[in-house]
Amino acid sequence: MTPHNNAKKDDYAEAVLLPGDPLRAKWIAENFLDDVRAVNTVRNCLGFTGSYRGKPVSVQASGMGQPSLAIYVHELINVYGVKSFIRVGTCGGLSERVKVRDLVLAQTASTDSAMNRNTFKAFDFAPGADFELLRTAADAAETGGVRWHAGAIVSSDVFYQPEGLAGYATLREHGVLAVEMEASALYTLAARFSVRALAICTMTDCLVTGDELNADERQSSLEDMVRIALDVAVGG
Repeated sequence: MTPHNNAKKDDYAEAVLLPGDPLRAKWIAENFLDDVRAVNTVRNCLGFTGSYRGKPVSVQASGMGQPSLAIYVHELINVYGVKSFIRVGTCGGLSERVKVRDLVLAQTASTDSAMNRNTFKAFDFAPGADFELLRTAADAAETGGVRWHAGAIVSSDVFYQPEGLAGYATLREHGVLAVEMEASALYTLAARFSVRALAICTMTDCLVTGDELNADERQSSLEDMVRIALDVAVGG
């Protein structure tokens, strides 16, 4: 147990899905997992463990932003022995190539966060996804007929960017596909502790075109993403 998690030592599977929203964690657990049970309720940042296709898998809400995610991931690795993380979230599109409903498989995650500067000082560390997890996700998306893109994203500490799209101009010029708020910290911790991680994000709104998903489209797209993430979690 930790100050943020009242699960017992062996309550988590070695593979964990990481949505930001606690209610989305609950929705995933109740609609996709068998034999599911709640393992964490501290601060209502809910965690569950069950099985998918007969294999154990857990889902743990990470909260919003990199500092919150870093707490849960650090503890899941060092206290609970988790070996693989698949972030399931949403992102804003920074490229005309990425359409709403498309999946973005984050090969790398840049950031504007001071967390990296405090750690790496003069170096610009470039955290990336685990290749085997990424390849499995791409294969699952291809098989399922879901449009996907593998490439660079940015994890920002700022949701309401004061400059709007213009604030991401240099990143867009260098091929960054989307913006979200958690993946860079996840990849950095995975590298630090030699575990595997992948961020899979559904593009729900495009900052370039203004396109966005309605409620029904958002729900069905999230279902596609979760099924692919669960395929990755249990090994394809």
